[in-house]
Amino acid sequence: MQPTRDPRATLPDLIEVLLNKGVHLNLDLIISVSDIPLIGINLRATIAGIETMIEYGMMQQWDRDTREWVQRAVRTHLPLAADEEILAKMAGGHYQDNFYRTWRSGSAYLTTQRLIIHRRDPAETLWQTRLDAIASVSPHRESSIGGEERTRILVGLKDGSEAVLSALEPDRLISLVQARLGRADGASSSTPEATAEDRPLREGRMWFLETLSTGSTWRGGQAQLSNTELTWRSPMDGRARVRISPEQLLDIRREERSNPTDERRLLILETADSTITLAADDAGAWSKRLDDWRAGALDAKGPAPLEEPTRPDSNPDDRVGEGAAPWR
Repeated sequence: MQPTRDPRATLPDLIEVLLNKGVHLNLDLIISVSDIPLIGINLRATIAGIETMIEYGMMQQWDRDTREWVQRAVRTHLPLAADEEILAKMAGGHYQDNFYRTWRSGSAYLTTQRLIIHRRDPAETLWQTRLDAIASVSPHRESSIGGEERTRILVGLKDGSEAVLSALEPDRLISLVQARLGRADGASSSTPEATAEDRPLREGRMWFLETLSTGSTWRGGQAQLSNTELTWRSPMDGRARVRISPEQLLDIRREERSNPTDERRLLILETADSTITLAADDAGAWSKRLDDWRAGALDAKGPAPLEEPTRPDSNPDDRVGEGAAPWR
Protein backbone atom coordinates (compact mmCIF):
# COMPACT_ATOMS: atom_id res chain seq x y z
CA MET A 1 0.00 0.00 0.00
CA GLN A 2 1.29 3.43 -0.96
CA PRO A 3 0.28 6.61 0.90
CA THR A 4 -2.35 8.60 -0.99
CA ARG A 5 -3.99 11.95 -0.48
CA ASP A 6 -7.48 12.33 -1.88
CA PRO A 7 -9.57 15.29 -0.67
CA ARG A 8 -12.72 13.53 -1.92
CA ALA A 9 -12.22 10.58 0.45
CA THR A 10 -15.02 10.14 2.96
CA LEU A 11 -15.45 8.23 6.20
CA PRO A 12 -17.05 5.24 4.37
CA ASP A 13 -13.92 5.13 2.14
CA LEU A 14 -11.71 4.87 5.23
CA ILE A 15 -13.93 2.16 6.74
CA GLU A 16 -13.83 0.21 3.48
CA VAL A 17 -10.01 0.26 3.48
CA LEU A 18 -9.87 -0.78 7.14
CA LEU A 19 -12.28 -3.68 6.59
CA ASN A 20 -10.89 -5.01 3.31
CA LYS A 21 -7.14 -4.23 3.51
CA GLY A 22 -6.24 -3.14 7.03
CA VAL A 23 -3.74 -0.67 8.48
CA HIS A 24 -0.56 -1.39 10.47
CA LEU A 25 0.75 1.29 12.83
CA ASN A 26 4.41 1.30 13.90
CA LEU A 27 4.71 4.43 16.02
CA ASP A 28 7.28 5.86 18.43
CA LEU A 29 5.98 9.09 19.98
CA ILE A 30 7.77 11.35 22.46
CA ILE A 31 5.93 14.21 24.15
CA SER A 32 8.23 17.01 25.25
CA VAL A 33 7.72 20.22 27.20
CA SER A 34 10.35 22.95 26.76
CA ASP A 35 12.52 20.45 24.88
CA ILE A 36 12.44 18.10 27.86
CA PRO A 37 11.10 14.61 26.95
CA LEU A 38 8.43 13.65 29.49
CA ILE A 39 6.30 10.89 27.97
CA GLY A 40 7.23 8.12 25.58
CA ILE A 41 4.73 6.05 23.60
CA ASN A 42 5.73 2.90 21.75
CA LEU A 43 2.77 1.71 19.69
CA ARG A 44 2.48 -1.35 17.47
CA ALA A 45 -1.06 -1.92 16.24
CA THR A 46 -2.91 -3.60 13.39
CA ILE A 47 -6.43 -2.46 12.54
CA ALA A 48 -8.49 -4.44 10.04
CA GLY A 49 -11.77 -6.22 9.51
CA ILE A 50 -12.17 -9.48 11.40
CA GLU A 51 -12.13 -11.57 8.20
CA THR A 52 -8.89 -9.87 7.10
CA MET A 53 -7.30 -10.40 10.52
CA ILE A 54 -8.18 -14.10 10.52
CA GLU A 55 -6.98 -14.48 6.92
CA TYR A 56 -3.53 -13.28 8.01
CA GLY A 57 -3.42 -15.55 11.05
CA MET A 58 -4.41 -13.07 13.76
CA MET A 59 -7.22 -13.34 16.34
CA GLN A 60 -7.77 -17.00 15.48
CA GLN A 61 -8.24 -18.04 19.10
CA TRP A 62 -10.86 -15.31 19.52
CA ASP A 63 -12.58 -16.58 16.37
CA ARG A 64 -12.68 -20.16 17.68
CA ASP A 65 -13.96 -19.07 21.10
CA THR A 66 -16.65 -16.86 19.51
CA ARG A 67 -17.83 -19.61 17.17
CA GLU A 68 -18.13 -22.04 20.07
CA TRP A 69 -20.07 -19.49 22.11
CA VAL A 70 -22.45 -18.82 19.21
CA GLN A 71 -23.02 -22.54 18.72
CA ARG A 72 -23.92 -22.97 22.38
CA ALA A 73 -26.21 -19.93 22.39
CA VAL A 74 -28.07 -20.99 19.25
CA ARG A 75 -28.60 -24.55 20.46
CA THR A 76 -30.75 -23.22 23.31
CA HIS A 77 -33.54 -22.38 20.84
CA LEU A 78 -32.54 -24.09 17.55
CA PRO A 79 -31.93 -27.86 17.72
CA LEU A 80 -28.73 -28.83 15.87
CA ALA A 81 -27.17 -32.21 15.23
CA ALA A 82 -23.99 -33.04 17.12
CA ASP A 83 -21.83 -32.62 14.00
CA GLU A 84 -23.82 -29.67 12.58
CA GLU A 85 -22.10 -26.27 12.48
CA ILE A 86 -23.59 -22.86 11.68
CA LEU A 87 -21.85 -21.24 8.70
CA ALA A 88 -23.89 -18.04 8.37
CA LYS A 89 -26.74 -16.22 10.08
CA MET A 90 -28.67 -13.11 9.02
CA ALA A 91 -32.15 -11.63 9.25
CA GLY A 92 -34.52 -13.45 6.92
CA GLY A 93 -38.03 -14.72 6.34
CA HIS A 94 -40.20 -17.28 4.58
CA TYR A 95 -43.16 -16.59 2.32
CA GLN A 96 -46.01 -18.78 3.54
CA ASP A 97 -48.49 -19.69 0.81
CA ASN A 98 -51.15 -22.06 2.12
CA PHE A 99 -54.50 -21.09 3.63
CA TYR A 100 -53.25 -17.51 3.88
CA ARG A 101 -50.32 -15.76 2.24
CA THR A 102 -47.86 -13.75 4.31
CA TRP A 103 -44.19 -13.23 5.07
CA ARG A 104 -43.04 -14.75 8.36
CA SER A 105 -39.87 -13.14 9.64
CA GLY A 106 -37.04 -14.61 11.67
CA SER A 107 -33.40 -15.43 10.98
CA ALA A 108 -31.87 -17.33 8.07
CA TYR A 109 -29.33 -19.97 9.13
CA LEU A 110 -27.02 -21.86 6.82
CA THR A 111 -25.44 -24.86 8.48
CA THR A 112 -23.23 -27.65 7.20
CA GLN A 113 -26.39 -29.73 6.70
CA ARG A 114 -29.44 -27.46 6.34
CA LEU A 115 -30.89 -24.14 5.23
CA ILE A 116 -33.26 -22.88 7.92
CA ILE A 117 -35.62 -19.98 8.62
CA HIS A 118 -36.07 -19.92 12.38
CA ARG A 119 -37.74 -17.56 14.84
CA ARG A 120 -36.24 -17.29 18.30
CA ASP A 121 -39.12 -15.87 20.34
CA PRO A 122 -41.36 -17.77 20.45
CA ALA A 123 -39.02 -20.51 19.25
CA GLU A 124 -40.33 -21.93 15.96
CA THR A 125 -38.73 -23.26 12.80
CA LEU A 126 -40.67 -21.55 10.01
CA TRP A 127 -39.05 -23.46 7.15
CA GLN A 128 -36.10 -25.79 6.64
CA THR A 129 -34.58 -28.19 4.16
CA ARG A 130 -31.51 -30.37 4.00
CA LEU A 131 -28.85 -29.15 1.58
CA ASP A 132 -28.87 -32.45 -0.29
CA ALA A 133 -32.59 -31.91 -1.03
CA ILE A 134 -31.96 -28.59 -2.86
CA ALA A 135 -32.01 -28.76 -6.65
CA SER A 136 -31.39 -25.05 -7.32
CA VAL A 137 -31.12 -21.68 -5.58
CA SER A 138 -31.37 -18.41 -7.48
CA PRO A 139 -32.26 -14.71 -7.03
CA HIS A 140 -35.87 -13.69 -7.66
CA ARG A 141 -36.78 -10.04 -8.28
CA GLU A 142 -40.11 -8.65 -7.11
CA SER A 143 -41.66 -5.34 -6.07
CA SER A 144 -42.42 -4.63 -2.43
CA ILE A 145 -45.63 -2.95 -1.24
CA GLY A 146 -43.91 0.45 -1.49
CA GLY A 147 -42.81 -0.24 -5.07
CA GLU A 148 -39.13 -0.90 -4.24
CA GLU A 149 -37.47 -3.71 -6.16
CA ARG A 150 -36.30 -6.42 -3.76
CA THR A 151 -34.18 -9.52 -4.34
CA ARG A 152 -35.72 -12.68 -2.91
CA ILE A 153 -34.29 -16.20 -2.88
CA LEU A 154 -36.05 -18.89 -4.90
CA VAL A 155 -35.19 -22.37 -3.63
CA GLY A 156 -36.13 -25.31 -5.84
CA LEU A 157 -36.25 -28.71 -4.18
CA LYS A 158 -35.69 -32.10 -5.77
CA ASP A 159 -39.26 -33.13 -5.02
CA GLY A 160 -40.49 -30.40 -7.41
CA SER A 161 -41.64 -27.91 -4.76
CA GLU A 162 -40.35 -24.36 -4.36
CA ALA A 163 -39.89 -21.89 -1.50
CA VAL A 164 -39.41 -18.13 -1.54
CA LEU A 165 -37.13 -16.70 1.15
CA SER A 166 -35.89 -13.25 2.11
CA ALA A 167 -32.51 -12.34 3.59
CA LEU A 168 -30.63 -9.25 4.64
CA GLU A 169 -27.84 -10.16 2.19
CA PRO A 170 -29.55 -12.38 -0.39
CA ASP A 171 -26.66 -12.46 -2.88
CA ARG A 172 -24.22 -13.54 -0.16
CA LEU A 173 -26.54 -16.26 1.13
CA ILE A 174 -27.13 -17.56 -2.40
CA SER A 175 -23.37 -17.73 -3.02
CA LEU A 176 -22.80 -19.58 0.25
CA VAL A 177 -25.53 -22.13 -0.48
CA GLN A 178 -24.25 -22.65 -4.03
CA ALA A 179 -20.75 -23.20 -2.65
CA ARG A 180 -22.06 -25.83 -0.22
CA LEU A 181 -24.00 -27.56 -3.00
CA GLY A 182 -20.87 -27.62 -5.13
CA ARG A 183 -18.86 -29.18 -2.29
CA ALA A 184 -21.58 -31.76 -1.65
CA ASP A 185 -21.45 -32.80 -5.34
CA GLY A 186 -17.69 -33.15 -5.28
CA ALA A 187 -17.11 -29.88 -7.14
CA SER A 188 -14.94 -26.97 -6.08
CA SER A 189 -16.00 -25.31 -2.83
CA SER A 190 -15.42 -21.83 -4.22
CA THR A 191 -18.30 -19.63 -5.24
CA PRO A 192 -19.54 -20.64 -8.71
CA GLU A 193 -18.62 -18.37 -11.56
CA ALA A 194 -21.32 -15.87 -12.46
CA THR A 195 -23.47 -16.74 -15.45
CA ALA A 196 -23.20 -14.67 -18.62
CA GLU A 197 -26.47 -12.96 -17.72
CA ASP A 198 -25.23 -11.82 -14.29
CA ARG A 199 -21.59 -11.04 -15.20
CA PRO A 200 -20.90 -7.28 -14.83
CA LEU A 201 -20.77 -5.26 -18.04
CA ARG A 202 -19.16 -2.39 -16.17
CA GLU A 203 -18.35 -1.54 -12.57
CA GLY A 204 -16.45 1.14 -10.73
CA ARG A 205 -16.43 4.07 -8.33
CA MET A 206 -19.52 6.31 -8.51
CA TRP A 207 -21.19 9.02 -6.42
CA PHE A 208 -24.92 9.15 -5.64
CA LEU A 209 -26.78 12.38 -4.78
CA GLU A 210 -28.95 11.55 -1.79
CA THR A 211 -31.84 13.86 -0.95
CA LEU A 212 -32.45 14.43 2.76
CA SER A 213 -34.91 16.58 4.67
CA THR A 214 -32.09 19.05 5.37
CA GLY A 215 -30.84 19.13 1.76
CA SER A 216 -28.79 16.97 -0.58
CA THR A 217 -25.44 15.26 -0.03
CA TRP A 218 -23.10 13.20 -2.21
CA ARG A 219 -22.33 9.64 -1.12
CA GLY A 220 -19.44 7.63 -2.52
CA GLY A 221 -19.88 3.99 -3.42
CA GLN A 222 -19.62 1.31 -6.09
CA ALA A 223 -21.81 0.95 -9.17
CA GLN A 224 -22.26 -2.26 -11.13
CA LEU A 225 -24.01 -2.79 -14.44
CA SER A 226 -25.09 -6.26 -15.56
CA ASN A 227 -27.40 -7.41 -18.33
CA THR A 228 -30.33 -7.34 -15.94
CA GLU A 229 -29.82 -4.31 -13.67
CA LEU A 230 -27.82 -1.27 -12.58
CA THR A 231 -26.98 -1.18 -8.86
CA TRP A 232 -25.21 1.28 -6.57
CA ARG A 233 -24.33 0.89 -2.92
CA SER A 234 -22.07 2.58 -0.41
CA PRO A 235 -19.73 0.59 1.88
CA MET A 236 -22.18 1.25 4.74
CA ASP A 237 -25.25 -0.11 2.92
CA GLY A 238 -26.51 -3.60 3.69
CA ARG A 239 -28.21 -3.76 0.27
CA ALA A 240 -28.11 -1.73 -2.92
CA ARG A 241 -29.46 1.81 -2.53
CA VAL A 242 -30.10 2.05 -6.28
CA ARG A 243 -31.40 -0.87 -8.32
CA ILE A 244 -32.79 -0.29 -11.83
CA SER A 245 -33.66 -2.70 -14.63
CA PRO A 246 -33.49 -1.52 -18.26
CA GLU A 247 -37.29 -1.71 -18.49
CA GLN A 248 -37.62 0.79 -15.61
CA LEU A 249 -35.24 3.33 -17.15
CA LEU A 250 -37.35 5.90 -19.03
CA ASP A 251 -34.68 8.48 -19.89
CA ILE A 252 -30.96 9.28 -19.48
CA ARG A 253 -29.87 12.92 -19.37
CA ARG A 254 -26.51 14.66 -18.97
CA GLU A 255 -26.17 17.89 -17.03
CA GLU A 256 -23.18 19.99 -16.07
CA ARG A 257 -23.09 20.71 -12.35
CA SER A 258 -20.52 20.76 -9.56
CA ASN A 259 -19.90 17.35 -7.98
CA PRO A 260 -17.11 15.50 -6.12
CA THR A 261 -15.42 14.26 -9.33
CA ASP A 262 -13.22 15.94 -11.93
CA GLU A 263 -15.94 15.36 -14.54
CA ARG A 264 -18.57 18.12 -14.52
CA ARG A 265 -21.17 16.12 -16.40
CA LEU A 266 -23.71 14.26 -14.29
CA LEU A 267 -25.90 11.32 -15.23
CA ILE A 268 -29.61 11.89 -14.56
CA LEU A 269 -31.63 8.65 -14.70
CA GLU A 270 -35.41 8.95 -14.89
CA THR A 271 -37.75 6.18 -13.79
CA ALA A 272 -41.48 6.22 -13.21
CA ASP A 273 -40.92 6.60 -9.45
CA SER A 274 -37.78 8.69 -9.03
CA THR A 275 -34.97 10.79 -10.48
CA ILE A 276 -31.48 9.42 -9.73
CA THR A 277 -28.38 11.62 -10.00
CA LEU A 278 -24.96 9.95 -10.34
CA ALA A 279 -21.43 11.25 -10.87
CA ALA A 280 -18.21 9.49 -11.88
CA ASP A 281 -14.75 10.39 -13.15
CA ASP A 282 -15.53 8.33 -16.24
CA ALA A 283 -19.11 9.58 -16.64
CA GLY A 284 -18.78 9.68 -20.45
CA ALA A 285 -17.96 5.98 -20.64
CA TRP A 286 -20.78 5.17 -18.20
CA SER A 287 -23.20 7.26 -20.26
CA LYS A 288 -22.40 5.44 -23.49
CA ARG A 289 -22.60 2.06 -21.79
CA LEU A 290 -25.99 2.89 -20.25
CA ASP A 291 -27.32 4.07 -23.64
CA ASP A 292 -26.25 0.79 -25.26
CA TRP A 293 -27.65 -1.18 -22.30
CA ARG A 294 -31.08 0.45 -22.53
CA ALA A 295 -31.18 0.26 -26.35
CA GLY A 296 -30.28 -3.41 -26.27
CA ALA A 297 -33.10 -4.14 -23.82
CA LEU A 298 -35.61 -2.29 -25.99
CA ASP A 299 -34.42 -4.12 -29.14
CA ALA A 300 -34.71 -7.46 -27.37
CA LYS A 301 -38.23 -6.62 -26.25
CA GLY A 302 -39.24 -5.75 -29.82
CA PRO A 303 -41.86 -3.29 -31.08
CA ALA A 304 -45.18 -3.06 -29.28
CA PRO A 305 -47.92 -5.06 -31.01
CA LEU A 306 -50.46 -3.11 -33.03
CA GLU A 307 -53.85 -2.87 -31.39
CA GLU A 308 -56.74 -4.22 -33.39
CA PRO A 309 -59.61 -1.78 -33.86
CA THR A 310 -62.50 -2.50 -31.54
CA ARG A 311 -66.15 -1.87 -32.19
CA PRO A 312 -67.54 1.02 -30.12
CA ASP A 313 -69.98 0.15 -27.37
CA SER A 314 -72.30 3.11 -27.94
CA ASN A 315 -74.25 4.08 -31.00
CA PRO A 316 -71.73 3.83 -33.87
CA ASP A 317 -73.49 6.49 -35.98
CA ASP A 318 -72.60 9.10 -33.32
CA ARG A 319 -68.90 8.42 -33.98
CA VAL A 320 -68.87 8.49 -37.76
CA GLY A 321 -67.06 11.51 -39.15
CA GLU A 322 -68.25 13.53 -42.13
CA GLY A 323 -67.96 11.55 -45.33
CA ALA A 324 -67.32 8.27 -43.57
CA ALA A 325 -69.46 5.21 -44.10
CA PRO A 326 -71.64 4.27 -41.12
CA TRP A 327 -71.26 1.01 -39.23
CA ARG A 328 -73.33 -1.85 -40.54
